[in-house]
Amino acid sequence: MKIYGIKNCDTVKKTLRFFDKKGVSYDFVDFKTMPPSCEQVRKWAQSVGIKKLFNTRSTTYRNLRLKELDLDDAAKIAWMCKEPLLIKRAVVENGNSILVGYDEDALSKLIEGDKQ
Repeated sequence: MKIYGIKNCDTVKKTLRFFDKKGVSYDFVDFKTMPPSCEQVRKWAQSVGIKKLFNTRSTTYRNLRLKELDLDDAAKIAWMCKEPLLIKRAVVENGNSILVGYDEDALSKLIEGDKQ
């Protein structure tokens, strides 16, 4: 299991605490030190959808004034490849299962599926 994000993100912290509390081992990948590849970003977008993955509420999104550009999906993917902080966090990858954000029920199901 891999969890992607940044250390100081509250959602990432909640996700890590959840797995720690459940005693589930994981690898944490920090976007700031190890950005995801474009191939990985495309895979995530295909799995969960661009709308869920592209973080329009981030400081990076506002600072880059991306709303003004009215980006299509391809442009959003290109921007996430260049600026991984535009990716909604946390991204949890477990085999072919990918979750974005913090959803305790979905995380619990992911753990249960892993035990079967």
